[in-house]
Amino acid sequence: MTTTDRRGVLRTGAGLVAGGALAAGCSSSGSSAPPSTAPPSTATPSRPAPHPSATPLAAPAPRAFPRQPAQITHGPRDRPRVALTFHGQGDPALARTLLTEAEKHGARITVLAVGTWLDQHPEMARRILDGGHDLGNHTQRHLAINAMSEADAQSEITACADRLKRLTGSIGTWFRPSRAPAAAPLVARLARRAGYPHVLSYDVDSLDYTSPGAPAITRNILAEVRNGSVVSLHFGYPDTVTALPAVLQELVRRGFHAVTTTELLS
Repeated sequence: MTTTDRRGVLRTGAGLVAGGALAAGCSSSGSSAPPSTAPPSTATPSRPAPHPSATPLAAPAPRAFPRQPAQITHGPRDRPRVALTFHGQGDPALARTLLTEAEKHGARITVLAVGTWLDQHPEMARRILDGGHDLGNHTQRHLAINAMSEADAQSEITACADRLKRLTGSIGTWFRPSRAPAAAPLVARLARRAGYPHVLSYDVDSLDYTSPGAPAITRNILAEVRNGSVVSLHFGYPDTVTALPAVLQELVRRGFHAVTTTELLS
């Protein structure tokens, strides 16, 4: 083959390569294809749908009460108010019944929710807040938090806080340690780091988690309650639901108002 013939073959091959590149939608020089002549879209970019149980407005954030200690066991003793506080877990049907009963009596309560319970029943966060009640953090798995390492305890607090924020826009108004009436110094410090100025304890224990029967729960509360008391109760126990009307009626008879913990301290 002569030199002239070889040049002709090379020119023909280069033309085939260039034609193939243009057919694939790009130029042989690497520049982009010509823009489309269609008018630009005016549609608004789609947004992810809100969480089905998200609350329309963000729930209240934790507040600092300068006159209160870092670990609160009761409110002011000079006003006839009490806070009924509930550990939030268990059968949601019992929880809804209890909330409805409290509302019938004009009472507002404080619910310290367990994170795994919120995972299973996310709609309960909105139900609690829509009733005008306080909603707070009772750790993610309801384990003995005072016995945990710093890393594990921090995770228990922040995991529940994250779930509350996802559902309500807030980490919740209060933190209460799990399986302990009061937080160890480390846990109290970790709670402050997570955004909770106070740890919420209590001065009246109903002992309802021992299933002593509704009359005993009623006696346990009414024997100890006084101005400013914070009462510990639990969702998930039928005896607690049965006892609540009698407790509320007697509190009213004695001149007490059942309010949220935020209201108790305000």
